[in-house]
Amino acid sequence: MKRITLIFAALLSPVYLGVPGPAAAAGFPETAITIVVPYPPGSTADTIPRLVGPLMSKSLGVPVIIENRGGANGSIGAVRVASAPADGHTILLATFGMLAVNQWIYEKPAYNPEKDFTPITNGASTPNILVVNPSIKASSLKELVALAKAEPGKLTFASAGNGSTSHLCGETLKMLEGIDSVHVPYQGAAPALQAVIGGQVSMMCDNLSNVVQQVQSGALRPIVVTAAEPSKQLPDVPTSPQAGSPDLLAGNWYGFVAPSATPKDVIERLNESIVEALRDPTVSARLESLGLTVIADKADAFGALIAKDSARMESIVKRTTAKISN
Repeated sequence: MKRITLIFAALLSPVYLGVPGPAAAAGFPETAITIVVPYPPGSTADTIPRLVGPLMSKSLGVPVIIENRGGANGSIGAVRVASAPADGHTILLATFGMLAVNQWIYEKPAYNPEKDFTPITNGASTPNILVVNPSIKASSLKELVALAKAEPGKLTFASAGNGSTSHLCGETLKMLEGIDSVHVPYQGAAPALQAVIGGQVSMMCDNLSNVVQQVQSGALRPIVVTAAEPSKQLPDVPTSPQAGSPDLLAGNWYGFVAPSATPKDVIERLNESIVEALRDPTVSARLESLGLTVIADKADAFGALIAKDSARMESIVKRTTAKISN
């Protein structure tokens, strides 16, 4: 009787029933893993997966390929991954703008962050920082606002493009402080910053990781870090609350997501591998030197952050009336 019971139990096991059991991720990965980066090489979004990729390859035992698919505020790369097989072999390096902004700012969004993706981990984050060309006669937010009000329409602010965090930060500043400044969009953060450094544009509110070196060299003057907590890299620059504008909050995070139907155990395996790589002392030190704070959290914590930031940005986009036709 005992032998018959054991045979019957075996026949009802996940293997015989064709149902993936708890060890379904044991065969994962079976082939190379592709991390799609929806921005060009050399960007902060590109740097993170190139740092963690080799360590992921070592822990998972397969090659990790970085594929750049830039364009449309990350939408081209996002669509590429959303339509990929949900087996964990194709994942996306996704930013704050892609998962919390694009669905509100585009009239016809190309994808749905909530329905098309499942979170893996939030890799790293950075606040924005409002900087000006040294020729601008303002060293604080109060002085900058006074200057803008004294000469409406004279100050200009650069951005990495319509819908970028630098664009929305500039629009939020205008809304909160009641100033009139002109938006000048560029094809990416690099040319926008060069325009501010060269004096063609007055200011920019960009990711700290993009401008920390220019601030440290004196090429740009910092005004305010748009966050509640001081920056580790620039601790002497006041935060938004310290500068008297507590609602002027903007920044970026860089997370990893997979197609929505990816099995939970595969997500957990990817999370373990990426988190381990992010916490490697060499990797974390390099990211912090770029103005980033390593997060490396669990999938559910990242999912909660996406939902929170998405709701916040829906309100901000509506108030700033910043919309993109497509």
